[in-house]
Amino acid sequence: MFRIISGKWKAKKISAPKHFEVRPTTDFAKEALFSILENKYDFEYCMVLDLFAGIGSISLEFASRDCQDITSVELNPKHTAFINATAADLEMSLQMNVQRADVYDWLKKNKGRKQYDIIFADPPFDSTDESKYYELISQVLSNKYLKENAVFVLEHNSRLKLEHPNISSTRKYGNISFSFIHSGE
Repeated sequence: MFRIISGKWKAKKISAPKHFEVRPTTDFAKEALFSILENKYDFEYCMVLDLFAGIGSISLEFASRDCQDITSVELNPKHTAFINATAADLEMSLQMNVQRADVYDWLKKNKGRKQYDIIFADPPFDSTDESKYYELISQVLSNKYLKENAVFVLEHNSRLKLEHPNISSTRKYGNISFSFIHSGE
């Protein structure tokens, strides 16, 4: 279960079916993340890409805060169906474009089609496998998915210390961290 922190659907609790293996970003971490992003971006005019969307906790948070252009990429068909159903129930379907796909394949196939103001990724990787994180960073940056002054927020286990020249900062919230990555252009 997760709740929407702010916006039109503030305090709305959303429960995924019990058989879903998900770990939505904690309310504490999500609140901190959105506080940081709200100080820099006007969500109403942002284009957002949510990679490894899970059950849509981050996508739905952006939609609740009036973001009108959200693309959510998730491989699990049950999760994509859940995101679509929840978005429809909350009258957010027009704001959200849910894509059922492997994130890496989607990034390769869609390069050059669209750029985003905010990209968020919460990959389900083993916390000790740094190579997958670096591959993801490389695909986002080399395929120019970020607009000028945009940010790629990568969620990862706090034990993992990612080092990359485009990481401007990392914020730790308990056992998870957010690394903020910029295109560097």
